[in-house]
Amino acid sequence: MEFFKIRRDIPFMRHALVLNGISLITFLAAVFFLFSRGLHLSVEFTGGTLMEVAYSHSADVPAIRSTVDALGIKDVQVQNFGTAQDVLIRMPAQKGATASQQSEKVLAALQAADASATLRRTEFVGPQVGDELATDGLKALAFVVLGIMLYLAVRFEWKFAVAAIVANLHDVIIILGFFAFFQWEFSLPVLAAVLAVLGYSVNESVVIFDRIRENFRRYRKMNTVEIIDNAITSTISRTIITHGCTQLMVLSMLVFGGATLHYFAMALTIGILFGIYSSVFVAAAIAMWLGIAREDLIKTPVKKDEDPNDPNAGATV
Repeated sequence: MEFFKIRRDIPFMRHALVLNGISLITFLAAVFFLFSRGLHLSVEFTGGTLMEVAYSHSADVPAIRSTVDALGIKDVQVQNFGTAQDVLIRMPAQKGATASQQSEKVLAALQAADASATLRRTEFVGPQVGDELATDGLKALAFVVLGIMLYLAVRFEWKFAVAAIVANLHDVIIILGFFAFFQWEFSLPVLAAVLAVLGYSVNESVVIFDRIRENFRRYRKMNTVEIIDNAITSTISRTIITHGCTQLMVLSMLVFGGATLHYFAMALTIGILFGIYSSVFVAAAIAMWLGIAREDLIKTPVKKDEDPNDPNAGATV
């Protein structure tokens, strides 16, 4: 399915050096902010208090969040849990206050605003649990990267595997750089979005790489740069349809999903936009600079040595 068809190939690789230079600057800036400011980790990673509160009617989540914020407790996560009457509240640990004191203070404020609020349970999530979640998240990221590299090396060629991983890590670091620069809260849903971007971005790279391999078989007189430009140009319509539809869904979550889905949708938005860019100008360009050629993707049949004593040797049909 194509919305339009471009008759002439767009010379993407002509501007690859300049655009990759800009990409390198953006990448280094993201790394700088990660080390200088760090990530603003959520309760799941740092530890804190978790409360489950029930109401006799549908809970007003924004009002509950405002009530807790008014107590001076920042970075509070409030969301429905199970039913519309049940609410889950996550709060970071406060200095000079125990988990029970903090929960009692919050419950008193909630009951002052709505007398039907009742406490179902309260738990303290310690930093040790947060450290374990952070470690498991890093392990998940490492396994995803290794799996993608192995898949691309087997399906295509090691040069494509290196190019795709550099491009995908480029997307991940830039997402984390945005969160470090603006000090947006980095939670488990955001980590899930980062892992989703890895898979989403590599899918676009695979489509382009597959078209490059097909072009090497189809166009014998084209050089490598022309092959890559043709592959990217011929997949533009597909890219617009796929990424456009996905971005519409993500934007709906960003606008209408509320505070719970806000940063999850924000991470996906940044990842989709940079994923398109990196698949075209980073992954394809790196594969070109690594010297990808027709011989790397198309195996020529090996001719067996002819037996000089064979009477049919050298005979033509």
